[in-house]
Amino acid sequence: MRPLRACLGAAAAVALAAAGTTALVTTSASGATNALSDRWYAAAPYLMPTDNDPPDAAAIMDATGLKAFQLAFVLAPNGGGCSPTWGDSSPVSSDTAVQSVVSTIRAKGGDVSVSIGGYGGTKLGQACADPAATAAAYQQVITKYGLHAIDFDLEEPEYENSAAIRNEIGAAKILQQNNPGLYVSVTTAGTADGTGWFGKQMLLEAKSQGFTPNNFSIMPFDGGFNGAASQTAALTDFNSILRSTFGWDQATAYAHEGFSGMNGRSDTGEYFSQADFQTMLDYATGHHMDRFTFWSLNRDRQCTPADNGGRTSGTCSSVAQNSWDFAKYSVKFAGVTPPTTTPTPTPTPTPPPGTSCKTAWSSAAVYTKDNEVSYGKHNWKAKWWTQNEVPGASEWGPWQDEGAC
Repeated sequence: MRPLRACLGAAAAVALAAAGTTALVTTSASGATNALSDRWYAAAPYLMPTDNDPPDAAAIMDATGLKAFQLAFVLAPNGGGCSPTWGDSSPVSSDTAVQSVVSTIRAKGGDVSVSIGGYGGTKLGQACADPAATAAAYQQVITKYGLHAIDFDLEEPEYENSAAIRNEIGAAKILQQNNPGLYVSVTTAGTADGTGWFGKQMLLEAKSQGFTPNNFSIMPFDGGFNGAASQTAALTDFNSILRSTFGWDQATAYAHEGFSGMNGRSDTGEYFSQADFQTMLDYATGHHMDRFTFWSLNRDRQCTPADNGGRTSGTCSSVAQNSWDFAKYSVKFAGVTPPTTTPTPTPTPTPPPGTSCKTAWSSAAVYTKDNEVSYGKHNWKAKWWTQNEVPGASEWGPWQDEGAC
């Protein structure tokens, strides 16, 4: 997914009334029989089960009514090779830690999807020779955990590698064919106009291979976004991209579109509150979108001073909240009413006293080292010569965030 996620942690159908969609029934490797509707897999928030101070999944289920979790991330081994690992170091073949989390969730009537890829690290699409080999590696994950759903999180640096993306999309198509009913999501970076050049190339690769997942999801954060209005605008633009790429009408495109947000403070200092999530939920359900998820449950709790509240953290949101506030929006997307708790209002982040905004950033202006501008209610300082590069659009870009103004 985004930079923080990389650096901080490294299938008989039944009708379910809650969402009214077809569910899968399998006996998993953990010995549990599970049945969830696709809507639950579409609503599953991301959870790192072994990193970023993993919360108790059972406690989250009890507090919110959540049933599905998106476990992250499966990568290629750090030492090289085409075999699946958790976080590039723990082989899936010998895993017991994640299996224990899966068993706990299933024992309470829930289920999991597994996300592959994410931001940073070596992905199996990069390490494996071809789509068939890549699919064989992922099939080990599906078989090990008896999966009903899988997420392909395709972003930097992998999505800049056309051969790797060809392997990933080809593998997804093979898995879809070999595991009837498997719910497949494809997640990629979001930009103000929907998704960037590499995201569009990924869509063209899917079109060329004749592959259609349940959804293509974008992550509209870490790219100069400012609350829900900018996110809904990006989703609207992404809908147009899907229509022009696949020849779909608007409704069909929305039915194959997903939203993947970031709760609280993003890597680049954007803030997304509970109110923003409500707006995004309304947009997703109002347009009959296929998916609504977020990064991450590890962050769905309020920071303490020791957690560096006010900075982006992998273990808390840096906004005022009750624990698992954001998970409840996923529950609502699945069509279930979560338990009622007294909400905690999320205040607008305030800058230190006397911090005024510098002259507004201009796409036409040329800036040199130490020039200061304001953008998105933050002041920014240029690290080197730059022109038409949006402050905060890239963690390694030319702008240094000096804080709110």
